[in-house]
Amino acid sequence: MFKKTDKSTGAPAAAAPGKHLVNITETAFRDAHQSLIATRMRTEDMVPMIEQMDRVGYWSFEMWGGATFDTMLRFLDENPWDRVRVFKQHARKTRLQMLLRGQNLVGYKHYADDILERFIGKAAELGIDVFRVFDALNDIRNMEKAIRTAKKQGATVQGCFSYTLSPVHSIDGFVKFALELKDLGCDIITIKDMAGLITPAAAAELVAKLKAQVGLPVCLHSHCTTGMAPTSYIAAAAAGADILDCAISPFGSGTSQPPTEAVVEMLDGAGYKLNVDKSHFLAIAEYFQEIKDSSYHHLITNVAERVDVRALVYQVPGGMLTNMVSQLEKQNALDKFEAVLQEIPKVRAELGYVPLVTPTSQIVGTQATFNVLAGERYKIIIQEVKDLCRGLYGRTPAPIDPAVMKKAIGDEQPISDRPANHIAPEWEKCKKEMSGISDRDEDIISYALYPAVAKEYFEAQKDPLKKKARQEALKAGVRAPEGHPERHFVMRVDGEDYDVGVTELG
Repeated sequence: MFKKTDKSTGAPAAAAPGKHLVNITETAFRDAHQSLIATRMRTEDMVPMIEQMDRVGYWSFEMWGGATFDTMLRFLDENPWDRVRVFKQHARKTRLQMLLRGQNLVGYKHYADDILERFIGKAAELGIDVFRVFDALNDIRNMEKAIRTAKKQGATVQGCFSYTLSPVHSIDGFVKFALELKDLGCDIITIKDMAGLITPAAAAELVAKLKAQVGLPVCLHSHCTTGMAPTSYIAAAAAGADILDCAISPFGSGTSQPPTEAVVEMLDGAGYKLNVDKSHFLAIAEYFQEIKDSSYHHLITNVAERVDVRALVYQVPGGMLTNMVSQLEKQNALDKFEAVLQEIPKVRAELGYVPLVTPTSQIVGTQATFNVLAGERYKIIIQEVKDLCRGLYGRTPAPIDPAVMKKAIGDEQPISDRPANHIAPEWEKCKKEMSGISDRDEDIISYALYPAVAKEYFEAQKDPLKKKARQEALKAGVRAPEGHPERHFVMRVDGEDYDVGVTELG
């Protein structure tokens, strides 16, 4: 439970008689459109609704992080830092929240500590109030630096664990991990259920144990991929959950979050205390439906908007399914789809039961695809699997299969300490390489995260003709009715780049 005026710390308020206060985080500005339209919503389409949504009473807007940084530079011809400035100008009451992949920040690999510190410092300076920090492997060593740095900035930190099911994951294990997050200074514990796997019973048990044993506010973030999320939200609320992540209905359901209006109505009808003013929802939904239909309809896929029970069996989130289809289509091997789907759980188990969330979802999915297409398992091993075996992504939940380790890295000894300890400082090098292009800290940070993409973007801003040509090309690609360009995600295979074009998760 939270005080209405407590924007900076998110500290719990005193308990009130009756059912407790349940707060709502609105994800329409980030994860909702990342889940349904490949993170392609433009800032200009967000601005008209920010001020009205700011009057609703949401606990926060999840509006940055995840795939937004990459997509804005690569496909939208926008500076990601400017989006934070725009929101800070229009959102006077609602916290601004971002998703941070721990040492990965908003990229697909670990970055040096000096880059991490500057990234978080700049984000906080420009207006990010809440940092939701997670790690794909639930390796707390990959989260510690980010959590401590955000706390030094005076920000609220949601310590997050990736919820998944396996023989080595359990509710008690997640509670133990949450206690470690509390010890690091996290203000809130977030359950990140990226595939919609949490059942109502599991949600109730997990939330109740977190509240009793950890003693921090609890947030549940889930997706409607399997159809269970709305019911699990109500079960979580009954067990004491303080925040639920929702998406306004045109960008809710499917692989996105439960629809805001429906969740609020259910909570209100059950007697929970709410800070939200429901009178705004109709206008907000009408606006987002209009822009979805007029500007982004071609980005919607059947996979993204439907319930897919295969996720209950294979734990494959909807975005990962669309990625697999894309890979197989490129290889003229769509007939292998079911075989790849069945291969994914095997690869995941052999790689230590890693949760399927960026970047491990892409690693498992791509390796499973190669295992099937090559006609021999692990005949081809992608670079990312080799690096996972080397310990460069962190500690896997279970040991990696020895036979896979042997095939991937031979007799090489994996590292056993924090992966970022092996990354040299990068700031001065990046600053030098950006000389003559930009000397602004935020631009250098962008370059450190995405060197080629950022450099192309900044050089185009200086050349009117190049900028115009780039904007026209990107606009045509994004708006074209015949399809949409996929996010560029490269795996290394036998020393060569292989573009797997992902719909990113998390």
